Amino acid sequence: MALDQLQSDIAAKVQASGTSFYSAMRLLPPERRNAMYAIYAFCREVDDIADDGGTLEAKRAGLEDWRAEIDRLYAGAPLKPIAQALLTPVKAFSLRKQDFLAVIDGMQMDAETTIVAPDLATLDLYCDRVASAVGHLSVRAFGATEPEADEVAHHLGRALQLTNILRDLAEDGERGRLYLPRELLEQHGIPYADPQTVLAHPKLKKVCRDVAILALDHYSKARAAMDRCAKRPMRPAAIMGAVYRAILKRLIAADWRRLDEPVKLPKWQKLWLAFRYGFL
Repeated sequence: MALDQLQSDIAAKVQASGTSFYSAMRLLPPERRNAMYAIYAFCREVDDIADDGGTLEAKRAGLEDWRAEIDRLYAGAPLKPIAQALLTPVKAFSLRKQDFLAVIDGMQMDAETTIVAPDLATLDLYCDRVASAVGHLSVRAFGATEPEADEVAHHLGRALQLTNILRDLAEDGERGRLYLPRELLEQHGIPYADPQTVLAHPKLKKVCRDVAILALDHYSKARAAMDRCAKRPMRPAAIMGAVYRAILKRLIAADWRRLDEPVKLPKWQKLWLAFRYGFL
């Protein structure tokens, strides 16, 4: 398949996914935008392997196949279409092999075990792999060259992932997963053997508020690091941070009273945040 057609197909899939990051990606110049689409497609591909209903052996094989494909990518001979779309960005933007492998390692954590109430250190490692590692790839694709750009990736990735965890409690619970940290559950006297027991506990909102404070701290540190970087390359990160911080604010306002009611931003607010942080 020709590269132009491959990039077009990947872009269409990213748009169809409905990701909140799509508007931020569209701000980028074409070559950087295509890099981000390919990075996003890679992340979705390995996430689907971890989340599908296959056997553990099949999931391990699928993730191991992607590790081998990353080796082939950095040897200049990828086989998979998504990896082929990554070949030019890897060279042009110095995308690091270790970050792709870290994402796969994070998906392996979900594939190997049903995560229930990890300790804070394990939760932080998980966030580092499935989110901050993506951030390290992204800031390079954005064109940020300052050392502080990796600080942005470190903190913003964690902030976004903690927000996702607080937003998706019910959905994760249906899969038998619970990403709320063990120490905070213990602190508030909540038994953590069963996700549904935790989600029905009257003190759940106290744990969620504590996790929200952790996320807000990461948003603040990401913003401080962002301010020490060139503004233009950081515009997509600024939009992502603003959109997800607004989602977190809505979650805090709703106080986790109805986990079955999804919390989303209205389209007008997303557009305003994209305009404010993308152009002003």
